[in-house]
Amino acid sequence: MRWLAAVDRGLGWLIELGRWLVLPVALILFLQWPLRDFVRAWSREANDLGQWIFALYVSLAVTYATRERAHLAVDAIAHDYPRRVRGAITRWGGLLCVAPWAVFMMWTVGPTVQRSVLAWEKFPETYNSGYFLIKIAALSLAVLALVQSVLDLLRPARY
Repeated sequence: MRWLAAVDRGLGWLIELGRWLVLPVALILFLQWPLRDFVRAWSREANDLGQWIFALYVSLAVTYATRERAHLAVDAIAHDYPRRVRGAITRWGGLLCVAPWAVFMMWTVGPTVQRSVLAWEKFPETYNSGYFLIKIAALSLAVLALVQSVLDLLRPARY
């Protein structure tokens, strides 16, 4: 069980680190308007930068919400069920519902991400580098969701 705790801590650390991505996203969104209207330059570059940082942020934020039981909440449909049944639904629901989606996404998106990274894919409108990071974020979302669903299943029950 030590490896499970280590993976859980590592994922928690990654999410804690990723939550700070919201600050540059907010700053970039704030700066787009003055860059466009007053500086008359770099607003599109700021938009591209904001898009890939936001994509990385969302891939971590969805996993955080799952870890904190802030979404995919069992209580929405099972609030009258006994506590042990709700716990079992929480533990097995991720594996039965989220894991197949995550595996499918990894299988279908993986080759696209690989091609994008190898080509160092650029944003289609501006030709700025970094579009491949958005595809990496989509793959990361699937990987993190799968890891979290396995952690939820293997973690000792919290009834």
